[in-house]
Amino acid sequence: MPYGDGVHGEPVEREGAGRVAFGVLGPVTAGSDRGPLALKGPRHRAVLARLIVARRRVVPVSRLVDDLWTDPPSGAVGAVQTFVAALRRVLEPDRPPRTPARLLVTEGPGYALRAEPDAVDAWRFEAAVATAATLPAPDALPRLDEALDLWRGPAYAEFAQEDWSRGERSRLTELRLQAVERRAETRLALGRPADAVPDLDAHVSDHPWREDAWRLLALALYRQDRQGDALGVLRRARTVLVEQLGTDPGPRLRRLESDILAQDPGLDPLAEPETAAARLWATATAAYDRTVAAGARARLESTVGLIRDLAVTGGGGLRAARDHRLGAISAAEEFGDPELTARVIGAYDVPAIWTRSDDPELARQVVAAAERTLAALPGGGAQDAARCRLLATIALEMRGTHSPRGPQAAREAVGTARDLDDPALLAFALNGRFMQSFTRAGLAGRRDGIGAELIALSARHGLVTYEVLGRLIRLQARSALGDFAAADAHAAAADRLAERHELPLVAVFTEWYGALRSAASGDRHRAEAAYRAAALRLDGSGMPGLERGLLPLALLCLRLAQRAPSASVSVSAGVDAAESGVDLTEDWGPYRPWVEPLALLSSGRPAEARAALRALPEPPRDLLYEAVCCLEARAAAALGDRAALRRAHARLAPAAGELAGAGSGLLTLGPVDVWLAHPQAAHR
Repeated sequence: MPYGDGVHGEPVEREGAGRVAFGVLGPVTAGSDRGPLALKGPRHRAVLARLIVARRRVVPVSRLVDDLWTDPPSGAVGAVQTFVAALRRVLEPDRPPRTPARLLVTEGPGYALRAEPDAVDAWRFEAAVATAATLPAPDALPRLDEALDLWRGPAYAEFAQEDWSRGERSRLTELRLQAVERRAETRLALGRPADAVPDLDAHVSDHPWREDAWRLLALALYRQDRQGDALGVLRRARTVLVEQLGTDPGPRLRRLESDILAQDPGLDPLAEPETAAARLWATATAAYDRTVAAGARARLESTVGLIRDLAVTGGGGLRAARDHRLGAISAAEEFGDPELTARVIGAYDVPAIWTRSDDPELARQVVAAAERTLAALPGGGAQDAARCRLLATIALEMRGTHSPRGPQAAREAVGTARDLDDPALLAFALNGRFMQSFTRAGLAGRRDGIGAELIALSARHGLVTYEVLGRLIRLQARSALGDFAAADAHAAAADRLAERHELPLVAVFTEWYGALRSAASGDRHRAEAAYRAAALRLDGSGMPGLERGLLPLALLCLRLAQRAPSASVSVSAGVDAAESGVDLTEDWGPYRPWVEPLALLSSGRPAEARAALRALPEPPRDLLYEAVCCLEARAAAALGDRAALRRAHARLAPAAGELAGAGSGLLTLGPVDVWLAHPQAAHR
C-alpha cells in the first residue's frame, strides 16, 4: 500500500471536556484524557461498579446499602452519600461548586451513572461482538480482536464474590468464551488455521467442557496437514468429557472424527482457491480482450482501476503504477472529454501517508492536468463529485509545497464531500487535508483528529485502506504527543489490517515506528540496530520520497537526542561526539542542507558552516519539519548565530510539549521544550 507516497479503556475525547472511561473487564478502573483517576477505598470502587452493573439505571440508596454490607451499620446511608460525593470529585474534578453532577447523578430514590454507551469497556466489548456477528469474515475478525483485547482479567475482578455482580460476571464471561471461539472460526474461514491453534489450545485447557472449542482445534490442526494431531485432540476431548463430566462427545465431535478419518474434502473448502482464482482471471481477461475494443473508453477506465490496485500490492506494483499513471491521464485527455479525464485522474484515490512526493515531476504534471480538467468541466451540480476528486488529487499531489493552492483545494474537497454525503469521497478528501496540515509546527492534535475521523468513517463503510491510513496518522500524531501506548495500539491495528488485506507496505511504517519506540525510550544501541533493520525494508519499497537520506538522518537524530543545544554548546567549545562523524559522502537525500553545517563544524570549518547555515532554505512543510528545525537550532547554537537560533526557536515554539520529529512516526530528537530552552534564543 503506498502509504509512503490506547491502551485498554482509552478515554474518548469530547469537544471541550475530558471524557471519563471505565474499565470492568479486570479490576475496576476509571480514567480520563488526563490519565488514570484515583479511586479511593474498596467501598468507593464497589459503589462505582454497582452503578455500572445497573447500565445507566437508577440504583436506590437502600439497595446500595444492602449490596455493600451484609449487616449495614447505623450510618450506612450517610456513608453511601459520602462515597458518592468522593466519586463525584474524582470523576468531575472541574465541576464548579454547587452545580449538579452530569455523570454520577442523583435521581429519585438513588443514584445513576450516566456513562455514554462506549465509555465502559464491557459495553464496548458487547457492541463489538454483536457487530462482528453481522459482518463477513474479513471485517468481523478485527472487531473480534478489538473486543477481546479489552479484557485485562476476570470481569469485576475484585467483586467476584458479591451477589450483585455474579449474574453480570457470568454473562460477560460466557460472551467472552463465545467470542474466542467465534474468532477462531473466523480465522479458519479466512484460511488461517495456524493463527487459530495457540488460542484454542489454551482455551480448551481452561474450559475443557466446551465441545465447540475442541472441534475447532481439531479442525485447525487438520487444515495444517496435521491429521494425527487432530485425531489426538479428539481422543483427548473424549477422555476429558467422560472423566470430568460423565458424558460422551456430542454429534458434531463424533462426525468430525469420522470425516477426518475419511479425509472428507469438505473439511478444507479453501484448498483450491488459488487455482480457482487463477482460472477465473485467465478466462475473464481473455473474454475482455475479445469483446472490448482496443481503443474503447471502457478499456482505459478498467486500466486505471488496475493501476490503482497495483499501487497497493508492494514496491514493484507501486513503481509500475507510478510509471503508468501519467500515460493513462494523457490517453484520457486525447479523447477531449473532460468528464472522462476527471474520472481517470480521480480514480487514483490511493491513500498516502508520507508527505514528500516520490516523484515531484510526476506530481507537478498530475496537478496541471487536474487544473486543466477542472477548468474544462461543465458547470452545474452534476459534476460536483468529479470536481471533489480533482481537488483532493491536487491537495495530495501538492504535499510538502509552500503554495496556498494545496490547502485551498483540501478545504474545498472536504466541504464538497461532506455536502455530497459520500463516505469514500470524504475519505479521499480527508487524505488531502492531512497532506496540507503541515502549515506550521505543533499541529499533531489536528492531525490526530483527521486520523480519528478516517478510522470511524472507514470502519462504518468498509474502507479498509483508509482505516489503515487513519491508524498510521494517529500513530504519528500520538507519537508526537508522547502517547506511545495509544500509538502502539494503532500500530498493532494497522498491522492486523495489513496482514488480512495483503497490504505489505504498511509494515515499512510500523517497523520504523518500532525503532522510534526504542529511540524514545533512550535505548540507543537497540534503536540503532532497529533502524538498520527497518532500513532494509525500504529497499525495493518503491518509495524514494521516504527512502532517500532517512537512515543516516535517523542515526544522527538518535545521537543528537542525547544532547540538545545548551549554553555550553558553542563554536568556541567545539562540537561534541554527536556531530562528529557526520559524513557528507553518505546519501542524505533532501536533508543534506540541514546536515551540512554540522558536517562542516565537525571537520573544523566554522566559516563554511556559517555560510551553509545562512543559506538554508525554508524547511519543507512535511512530517520532518520539526526535525530539520532542530538541526538548524543545533548548528546555530554551536556557531553562536543568535538570529538563526531565534528563527529556529520561532518555528519550533508552536510544538512546545511535543517530541521533536516523532510526528513522523520514524525518529525523534527528544522533547521540543529542551530545544527551546537555549538562552540565546530569548535575547532580542
